[in-house]
Amino acid sequence: MNKIFQAIAISATIITAASCSDFLTEKCYNAVSKEDYLNNASEAENVLMGLYADTNGDAMYGFHLSILLNLGTDMEQVEGSTSENFRIIPTNAFPTTQKEIQDTWAALYSGIYDANNFIEGLSVKMENYSVGDKILATVYMAEARALRAWFYFELVRRWGNVVKMENCAMSSDDPSTFEQSSPEEIFEYIEEDLLYAESILPYARKGDNRDYRLSKGAVQGLLAKVYATWAGFPVNDESKWEKAALAAGRVINSGRHDLLPKFDSLWVNTNNGKWDPTESLIEVSFYNPTANASSDPVSRIGKWNGVRTTMVSGVRGSCAGNVKCIHPFVLEWRSHTGDLREAISVANYRYQDADNIPDLWAGTAADDADVSKKQKEKQNYTPAKWDIQKYVENGYIINSDKSNSNWYFLRYADVLLLYAEALNEWKGAPTTEAYAAINKVRRRAYGNPENTSVCDLPDGMTQEEFREAVRKERGYELAYEGHRRTDLVRWGIYYDTIQKTSQDLANWWTADGTFNYAVARYTVEGQHELLPIPQRDMLLCKKFVQNPNWN
Repeated sequence: MNKIFQAIAISATIITAASCSDFLTEKCYNAVSKEDYLNNASEAENVLMGLYADTNGDAMYGFHLSILLNLGTDMEQVEGSTSENFRIIPTNAFPTTQKEIQDTWAALYSGIYDANNFIEGLSVKMENYSVGDKILATVYMAEARALRAWFYFELVRRWGNVVKMENCAMSSDDPSTFEQSSPEEIFEYIEEDLLYAESILPYARKGDNRDYRLSKGAVQGLLAKVYATWAGFPVNDESKWEKAALAAGRVINSGRHDLLPKFDSLWVNTNNGKWDPTESLIEVSFYNPTANASSDPVSRIGKWNGVRTTMVSGVRGSCAGNVKCIHPFVLEWRSHTGDLREAISVANYRYQDADNIPDLWAGTAADDADVSKKQKEKQNYTPAKWDIQKYVENGYIINSDKSNSNWYFLRYADVLLLYAEALNEWKGAPTTEAYAAINKVRRRAYGNPENTSVCDLPDGMTQEEFREAVRKERGYELAYEGHRRTDLVRWGIYYDTIQKTSQDLANWWTADGTFNYAVARYTVEGQHELLPIPQRDMLLCKKFVQNPNWN
């Protein structure tokens, strides 16, 4: 199988690191590099692989953008009842100087710099390519622009007002001259890149040696997600619902993608590095051929957000299981009799013994089913989609900190739900196509029954009823996959949802002591919808305006 995310660093192929004082990128490059490399399509593809590798680090999807920055919702929280140590970010207790916030901001801008560097260099060099190499280079250019758009999307939806770095030369400017662009301007820039990429890229096919690379369907799906976010907070441009529906519709009507027949197949695949573009549109791969955490791309997926597992020397590493499921959400989900996803998504068990047999946190199945019993233990339930002990096929992972499980950034199911949502918002009521999209997701969730009345939404729903149904369905289908917090923010209900969840926990809780939900103590309305501009950059960039309520 062709794995593209090998340890191919751009610095090893075309550039040499130099000292750099620029605030928006952690890299500066030798100006001679563009002249010495990218001489043919093969060299260009090698460098492009370095752009993809920018998604791998801890500050990107190895940890922060996949897990850490997405916690504190109505479905998931960090373990424990304090804001100490690693809990400071998931509980919203962090300051503007928080290192992880700075690191992810810098990593995204570093990826943008790399994309700009590649785009500028290739634009010049490909003029002298052969006809065949020009065709390939045009595709590589589209991939690079789509990657740049992806990185900007993360910046604008998490930070709001950010700087648009259109070329490498800007990175040499005095930081005091930088000004933030409005979110609208950044969204327009993202749209331009993605529309260009959509016009060039091919659809993904199994066996085409483009494993994990961006395709036409991936870009169309990302466009739908971008437009849906543009329609919500912080811009609230509701005219973009039409574009969201049309972009999602292009993926659906292409007939190139579909849902896998069984929901659990997704987790067999992503935990074993099996690329299946049927449903996986954008997936960050952590290929680890030598099991060397210092050189190979590895992640904390399954270690931080997997099933709690004790270490057995020489047999398996431990899994911290630091992400915990909010129990009222679990109870509400369980009330939907027949939905198979809950048991696949929520681990009410842990691995404690060498026999690798899971132990129920609540002790017995009867206690697990009784809402009044073992409440403290039930707060330890974890996501189960990255159950390494269950899914990894080629032996257990000995490392206690890192894994090579992959991360889904965009699945076809997400696109179907975005389509249903966008049609409802655009048309003012759910359409036949909107019902078909959400019911397709629900039918798989219920095992594709012959009697679809057990899972299909009822006809005749109002716009508000259908809106709420889509929001709930996104929670069930995409649980613990990093979408919930950004969804709540774009819907404009993040703070209210945190407060409601705290009350739901209080209504459920009858045990001694207090329940764990520290995020409710620190979340401030009008502040935690956006991350703070890192304090270092505020000091360097005199024209910057900090996000609301951050000091």
